[in-house]
Amino acid sequence: MTEAPLVASYGVTEPGAGSDVAGLSTSAVKKSDGSWVLNGQKMWITNSGHANWFFVLARTDANANTGKAFTGFIVDADTPGITVGRKEINMGQRASDTRGVTFEDVVIPAENVLGSEGQGFKIAMNAFDITRPLVASGAVGLARRAMEEATRYALERKTMGKPIFNHQAVSFMLADMAIGIESARMMVYRSAFMRDNGEKNTWHASIAKALAGDVANKCAADAVQIFGGNGFNTEYPVEKLMRDAKIFQIYEGTAQIQRLIISRGLADAAKSGADALGGF
Repeated sequence: MTEAPLVASYGVTEPGAGSDVAGLSTSAVKKSDGSWVLNGQKMWITNSGHANWFFVLARTDANANTGKAFTGFIVDADTPGITVGRKEINMGQRASDTRGVTFEDVVIPAENVLGSEGQGFKIAMNAFDITRPLVASGAVGLARRAMEEATRYALERKTMGKPIFNHQAVSFMLADMAIGIESARMMVYRSAFMRDNGEKNTWHASIAKALAGDVANKCAADAVQIFGGNGFNTEYPVEKLMRDAKIFQIYEGTAQIQRLIISRGLADAAKSGADALGGF
């Protein structure tokens, strides 16, 4: 991928299984020659309309527990049996190419197993330690755009003879945006710094993702409020920001899943006597 403009897609989510990864039904069966036959359907797969290859998580052992039931595969996009669906028209982030992908008797050579058989779940979950800080950074960027647009508008728009920025009800909303943005940015930096330095960052990555996603949605909604009726109109930028913000609380692990991870981390730390804030 560093030598050519190749595009990859991450195929985990399915029509009936998103946060519940253990509920995935896509399966791969090993043949006598060591190759695998893949069958199933993935949904909401980003870049799938342009992908040169897919990472696909599939169930390879129906009787194993979740940690060992799945295997990760690298699947070339031009392999026979792959059908890429239509581009989904989503509420926001419409420039993102998101589609369903069907795999029907797709033959995967043995050398395309990522890692080893039965390690797919661990590989897929560990990827989130990298991607969640990245998604959080995007949420911070959206939040800042919302704050900047709202600040400029508040300085220009006048009511009762003065810019609405001079009304405390508005200026305090903008101050809260800044507080949330700076706090979320620091969590992005911390979780990314830990990853770059080889430290386990799962807990901090979840905090960054949950906080930044919530901040983005709050900032976008407040920006629409500050714009008033204009904020509800497509001639102004903030309605788009509000639509684009919502997905940050859903993809790459929902806001609720992040809180599950965070709360479990607190419980584990309490049981072990570790310092929750400094021990993860």
